[in-house]
This record gives sequence, structure tokens and C-alpha cells, in this order.
Amino acid sequence: MLKKPNVLLIAIDSIRADHMSCYGYGRNTTPHIDRFAESGTLFENTFSPHIPTTPAYASMLTGRDCFGTQVVALRHQGPLRAEVPTAAEIFRECGYNTTCVGFPGNPSSRGFDNYLEYAGWGSFSQGRSPKAQNLNDVTLPELERLNADDKPWFVMLRHMDPHAPYLPPAPYERMFYHGDECDPNNRSMDPVLDFKPFGTFFKSWMPPGISDKDYIIAQYDGAIAYMDACIQSIFTALESMGVLDDTIIALNGDHGETLYDHELWFDHHGIFDNVLHVPLIIRYPSAVPAGARLSGFNQHKDLLPTLLDLAGLYPHPESMRHLYGAFSHKEGGTSQAAGSPSHFMGEGAGGWGFDGRSLLPMMRGDVASFDSEFYISECTWMRKHGWRTPGWKLMIALEPDFHFKPEVELFNLVEDPNEDHNLAEELPDVVEALRTRMEAWIAKREAETGFTNPMLTQGDWHGQKGVGAFRSSQQAYDTLFIGDLDKAIKLQAQSREEE
Repeated sequence: MLKKPNVLLIAIDSIRADHMSCYGYGRNTTPHIDRFAESGTLFENTFSPHIPTTPAYASMLTGRDCFGTQVVALRHQGPLRAEVPTAAEIFRECGYNTTCVGFPGNPSSRGFDNYLEYAGWGSFSQGRSPKAQNLNDVTLPELERLNADDKPWFVMLRHMDPHAPYLPPAPYERMFYHGDECDPNNRSMDPVLDFKPFGTFFKSWMPPGISDKDYIIAQYDGAIAYMDACIQSIFTALESMGVLDDTIIALNGDHGETLYDHELWFDHHGIFDNVLHVPLIIRYPSAVPAGARLSGFNQHKDLLPTLLDLAGLYPHPESMRHLYGAFSHKEGGTSQAAGSPSHFMGEGAGGWGFDGRSLLPMMRGDVASFDSEFYISECTWMRKHGWRTPGWKLMIALEPDFHFKPEVELFNLVEDPNEDHNLAEELPDVVEALRTRMEAWIAKREAETGFTNPMLTQGDWHGQKGVGAFRSSQQAYDTLFIGDLDKAIKLQAQSREEE
């Protein structure tokens, strides 16, 4: 019996697709990933509909949307739903060894055989931070160990270089910047450092006296370029082990980054496209077309069904009885085996199985696109939701936010792709039409799953116990505070601490 293919998920935190050269960025930030993309398929319109990290990875690693996972908040309370199988659990039941690097304790990281950690943060006082090399230092020996076994493996890597703090080592610090980042005549960083909720955090890793926003953006781009070089070491190692072409490799981002856009200041909240649009590149020479660029829409929920389809794990139900039994459950009053073919293909009725679908039909040219309009949500520093179509973006605040944004925002994505001009007051009919479509979809998913929209059940999502929903933007501004780097790291890990 032939060995099943290995599966490597390169998951990159806070990566903007439009800051990668293979996605058209003017700076050559990803030369090695660009070459990798030439031997695989690049998806031009992959979206992370549920922001930030916690709900994004929940969809990536379960094949479900936020109604299926019931995860929408950064500080998700408790574990992932017990009856929802994770990627690690499914691959393990299919006979795979499983390892996770850099993602222990997250609700959706449940079920790996082995968890490895590495230093993925950093501060100005600690110096430049070789995050990706730190990851390689624990990953490469692990790949050697796994390849010495007869069993196939599923490995997930969580890269942190594009996540703040952006601290790429030399020469990447100056790769995209030459000048005086502390020029007293440049005041572009004044509003960033004066923004009370984030100011202390920024000062913990940005250079003292920083005045030029372009230097910070160059650090972000340099961090991507540094990570790109380190990822090449992983490709080289797999090739030297003789398993590169026998390994399904998917490179996907959990969400993007705001940088200086929309006055959201070097973070990843809000539901503008700079955060929603993420890269997805898949390589597997025996089944994935080389050099293809596909414009069809897809989402995080489609990733896991695609990996399983490529691995050939579910077309043979008679050999998968153990898996089906392990994850059979009740939902909406009907019992169904969670590992049946219809489950994997996302064809089950009533919200059963994956909400996503395998992307292989799109790769074969049988399907042009998946859902081109979809529900979007964000529950980090704001609690907002909305509806995105190819031409329009509707954003509705569920409570006032600390950036003093309007309650309703509407953008024409064709004429205003950067989402700079709010048309909500000018075009109330468009607002109402999109709101109606969004609410109809929400009602449909609530009926299918038997769950209330999780965006409405978050309680003190912002981490301030007993405060409840904010009543004004000023209250939110005065209440929310990232603090210094140590507090930021705690916030990132808070969901696992509260399980």
C-alpha cells in the first residue's frame, strides 16, 4: 500500500497578500515564495471572513464558518465545540503523525500529537528578533524525526514575523528603507504614538524618537522578506529528504494587517480588505496545476476540505469507519457521521460537516468561483459585522468603537478599492439591500445550526469583566489598552488561559 502524502500547512500570522511580490506588490518581498508559487497554484481571492486570529484559525482548521465553530472573538471563552473535529484530529485518525509549531493552547489547535514552541515576539530592548529562524530551529529537526517514521505526517507551522513587533534582523531592517526614521520634520507617527490604547505597546518595540511611518512599513516588509528566506530553508530540507514532491504544501495567512491605513495603526482589527484578503498558495505536483493563478473567491473554511481531498482520505468510506464513528454527533436534532463523503465535501444539509468545499474543482476548471458574497465579522478591539460582495462592502458596528468610526460604513469596491469614501449616508437604499441579504443569510445559518449568531453572544468580548457593551466611543477609548509588550503577549494567549 502506498504511503499517503505528507501535509505541511505554513500558516502566516498578519500577512497582507498585497505586500507579497507574487500578489503584485512593488517591493520584492517574497522571491522564494514567488518561486514556490510558480510550481503550484496561487489563489488571488482568498478571504479571512472572521477576524482576528482565534476565529480565523478556527475556520482554517475545522472547515467551518463562525456559525459552525461558534468562535468569533480574540478572547474566545472556553474550548472549541467538542463535537467539531479539528484538522489534527482528522489526520491523526487517518494514520498521520501530527505536529504543531508555535500554536499551542489555541482552541482550534486541539488534537496534535506534538506541540513545539519557539520565540515569536521580541522588543526594541531585546534587539532584532529572528522569529522565522527560531521556528526553523525547532521545525527542521522535527521534520527529520517525522520522516524517519513509516507514517505520513501533518505539520502546521505558525509564522509570526509579520505580526507586531516588526523586528527583522539585518540586513532586512534596511532592505526597503534608506533615510532618517527619526527626522524631526516628519510628523507622520504623531497620531500613532498619541493613540492612547496602543501607544505604550508601540513605544516598547519602535525606535525612540521614531517619526516616519514609512520606516515602520519597511520593517513590516522586511519581516516578510526575512521570513521568506527562512521558509526557503524548509523547502530545501524537504527536497534533501526526498519528500518535497510527496508533500502537500499549503501557505495561507490567518488575516492581514492594517499598517497605516484607515487610522487603525499597525494592527489587525477592522474588516477592511487589508485585513480580510490573505494569500493562499498550494503545491502538490501530482494533483495541483503548476503556475496557475485562480481568481475565484474562496475562504478559510475551504482549506481543510481541500487538504483532505488532495490527500485522498475520504473517497473510501468503508476504510474510514473508525474516523466516522469517532466524530459522529448530533446537531440540530439529526445524527450524521461527521466523516462521511458528504461531510468532507460540504454537501451535508442543515449545516452538517464542513461548511467549506474542496478547491480541486476550481483548480480543474470545473468551477469558476465559490461564494462571491459573504458574511464578515471582527471581534478584537471592535465588535462589527457586515456583508461583502464583489462590488460592495457593508460594515455595521454592533457597539461604538474606540476609533470613533460611524455606525454604518458602505464602500464601492470597484470605484474605491482602498475603501476611503463612506457612502452610507449617500446610498441608504444600497445599505438596506445589503443589510437585508446579510440578515437573511444569518437567519439561514441560525436555522441550519440551531445556534444564535455568535457575534451576539460574546458578553465581555473586550476582556473588561462586568463592563458589557460599550455605550460610546469615548468609553471604549478610555477603557481599552494594550499596554506594554508583556501585556500584549498575554492578550494573544488569553483565550487558552481562560479555557
